[in-house]
Amino acid sequence: MVNIKREIAGILQAHIGELGVDGIEAMIEIPQDPSMGDYAFPCFRLAKMLRKAPAAIAAELAEAIAGDELYVSVEAVNAYVNMRVDPGYVARTVLTAVCEEGVGFGRSDIGAGRPVIVEFSSPNIAKPFHIGHIRTTVIGNSINKIFDFLGYRTIRINHLGDYGTQFGKMIVAYRRWGNRADVEAAPINTLLGYYVKFHEEAEKDPKLDDEAREAFVKLEQGAAEETELWQWFRDESLREFERVYEMLDIEFDSYAGESFYSDKMQAVLEEMEEKGLLQDSRGARIVDLEPYGMPPALITKSDGSTLYITRDIAAAIYRKKTYDFYKNIYVVGAQQDLHFQQWIKILDLMGYEWSDSCIHVNFGTVSLEEGTLSTRRGRVVFLEDVLNRAIEQTRQVIRDKNVNTDDIEETAKIVGIGAVIFQELSSGRIKDYTFSWDKVLNFDGETGPYVQYTHARAASVLRNGEFTIPVPGSIDGMDLSHIAGDSAFALLKEIYGFPEAVLAAGDKYEPSVVTRHIVNIAQAFNKFYHDEHILVDDAKEREAKLLLTYAAKQTIANGLGLLGIKAPEKM
Repeated sequence: MVNIKREIAGILQAHIGELGVDGIEAMIEIPQDPSMGDYAFPCFRLAKMLRKAPAAIAAELAEAIAGDELYVSVEAVNAYVNMRVDPGYVARTVLTAVCEEGVGFGRSDIGAGRPVIVEFSSPNIAKPFHIGHIRTTVIGNSINKIFDFLGYRTIRINHLGDYGTQFGKMIVAYRRWGNRADVEAAPINTLLGYYVKFHEEAEKDPKLDDEAREAFVKLEQGAAEETELWQWFRDESLREFERVYEMLDIEFDSYAGESFYSDKMQAVLEEMEEKGLLQDSRGARIVDLEPYGMPPALITKSDGSTLYITRDIAAAIYRKKTYDFYKNIYVVGAQQDLHFQQWIKILDLMGYEWSDSCIHVNFGTVSLEEGTLSTRRGRVVFLEDVLNRAIEQTRQVIRDKNVNTDDIEETAKIVGIGAVIFQELSSGRIKDYTFSWDKVLNFDGETGPYVQYTHARAASVLRNGEFTIPVPGSIDGMDLSHIAGDSAFALLKEIYGFPEAVLAAGDKYEPSVVTRHIVNIAQAFNKFYHDEHILVDDAKEREAKLLLTYAAKQTIANGLGLLGIKAPEKM
């Protein structure tokens, strides 16, 4: 698609060539107030170069470029050159691009096929897949889709929490209070019950913690009974997790969790030893990071068992050797900021120049209205329950409002689950929030159902208008003056901005940039829908308006797809 900013920069460059097209393009702004124009060029930086007042430079530039056919008007306002672009030019640019690219509108080849790992979700085996996991799961899935859309070769990794002292606790709990039939009947609920009971009993008898540590050491050493129990817990848990992933339509390329690196850690420890990084501390082994403003990093405990940090270092080295990643992205909560800073610094100290390609994408916490989530105390909201309740609520709304759909169950699933995902991705990822059923299931305002309904409304208009996508080149012969009104032009500009929004979302690792943009497109389309009669008798006017409707529908669908949300044709 034609880059209008760059076209403007090329026109300006003829009069201020010292800056170059790239420099000028970077300076061009889009005014917050549409009454100030579509684009604005500030002249402050030119004052020293041209030895003139910024306002005088703006006046001269405005006069010099005013005759170009790209503009409807050019005006100097103080130190700014405000430009209104020809709506017909924008319409032809946008509509041609959407029709030619379709589901690929907004795509980019900036990634050039370079491999990008996105690690996300990563629940703990034998523990609930609860509402607290939704953030890493849907943010990570969206980041993966965005990077794929930008031309990278993405690898989706679910780094399962399937190792560590908690498995010693689970093994001890099962031996003392467990029953195989109960676990097989309801794996996660039963194992959670054991885990909660362990912590209740350990408060009375601290020796249980020692017993759990011993069990984990045996697991690390490959003891048959402990390994068999651990594998069983893992298999049962994965079956439960897969059901939720299927509901969310999320897939992974690898489930290599912490346990996968158990036989790779010794080599890493030896390498750290050889490079003089390890120090003794009361029988444990640490890396001193105080010179870098961080506390020491514990690498192995006094009993010789490893920790998360050891496994993360081993995992990063393995991934670089296996995938030769361009970026290695970890979608993990902000509570782990220090952990990531420590092990990435250790990679740097080990001499791995690619350490800065390991990127921690953090996010805020989820709490319940009655307090914080706590697996140890059994205070959790199961994610599957959230999704099922959202579907149930949506099903009822469809029936109450007699919504137009061929398949109530499928629409309820698409809209209900879409509402949950959209709510998660509607604000900046770093913000903390309190989980509330009322907010998740509120379908009014700037929500997923609102955007999905707008898509379905556009689809209905296209069906009623018997719209077919124009063949390449035919748009040049269409009369696009019928979509030059304020609401139509505002919609065109929002659609035009979609590819840039996707780029920004990738640069910031921030799916909410896409979320906000498709809300803007939905609002702009609904205003156009109410301001203009689309299915008019005049064939050329109807053709132009249907074409704009199609462009809005396709762009909304593409945006929803990047969030991991489906776009219903009827609703």
